Amino acid sequence: MSTDDPSPTGSPTGSSVEQVLLAEPRGFCAGVEMAIKALAWMVRSFPAPVYCYHEIVHNKLVVKRFEDQGVIFVDDIDEVPSGSPIMLSAHGSAPEVVEAARARGSYVVDSVCPLVTKVHHEVKVRAGKGFRIVYVGHEGHEEAVGTMAVAPDSIDRVESVAEVEALPPTDQPVALLAQTTLSHRDWNGVAVAVKDRFPDVWTPGRSDLCFATTNRQAAIEELARRCDAIVVIGSANSSNTLALERLAHAEGCEQVYRVNSVDELPAGISGVVGVTAGASAPEELVDAVVEFLDPAKGVELVIVTDEDEYFPPPRNIRELQAAIEDAATVLLGGSLLDRPGMDDRNLGASEVLANLTT
Repeated sequence: MSTDDPSPTGSPTGSSVEQVLLAEPRGFCAGVEMAIKALAWMVRSFPAPVYCYHEIVHNKLVVKRFEDQGVIFVDDIDEVPSGSPIMLSAHGSAPEVVEAARARGSYVVDSVCPLVTKVHHEVKVRAGKGFRIVYVGHEGHEEAVGTMAVAPDSIDRVESVAEVEALPPTDQPVALLAQTTLSHRDWNGVAVAVKDRFPDVWTPGRSDLCFATTNRQAAIEELARRCDAIVVIGSANSSNTLALERLAHAEGCEQVYRVNSVDELPAGISGVVGVTAGASAPEELVDAVVEFLDPAKGVELVIVTDEDEYFPPPRNIRELQAAIEDAATVLLGGSLLDRPGMDDRNLGASEVLANLTT
């Protein structure tokens, strides 16, 4: 069951939830952390409006929070007035989009996730070596669109075994790459079909599938074995969130609810309830859901792995941070030699997002 209707569907008159099993890891991944913090720096550093090509991440609350701060999200760089600051989303952009943004914007930050950059690099290198690339990805997804634009004449997108079987024969060597946010179930069957069709297919030494996506899927598999119902927090245009929803059903949980926020939870959820969040969903949404469920026996963390990956902000954001800190220090009469540097690693994106309203 999924909903994008912002109106409440009901609330329990008294909690009949026995216990909440809370997935760990859940919520923001390292790429989303980096992108949100980078856009927040732009909001704090430039007068409104700041423009962002596509949604910075696929989450309604995150997008709305930035819109309230004067960020304008566009689907075409031509919509951006010349000389405006521009952010490019975490999902990755086509090379021509990046070039157009740099030609148009006064200050441009590309917040593409490094894992997506890795796939873009693989596409460019394999295409340059004469490979035919089979790319497993969802039609129309921003990451897939941006990746395919790296070498449009050398790449075929598939997302089913039937589409693999329909690929034309080729004398070129074949490479197999993937959208980072696919679930293993989305990937495995198609990957096997590609390897059957092209036995000598090249694959990268390290999987294209995002570690954070994989970790969240492992956690929900564990929840599904122990829960009467599962709540997946995240938006309908979030590929990794929908993969979590599908996986919970596939693992045998009959009551699975994907919600944008606590307001969409249905009445009558009972028993042991698992809670997780897609990689674009902030922790404040999780807190609200757990509070609403009010489990009689409290909350148990279900930890499948420790996730401590960190992606630093894009270089020009780091340079902007340093310049602002230097200027503030000098204006206040401080010493540049004694000034401690900002440690972005210890500042969570959920905290940054919450502080945008202040």
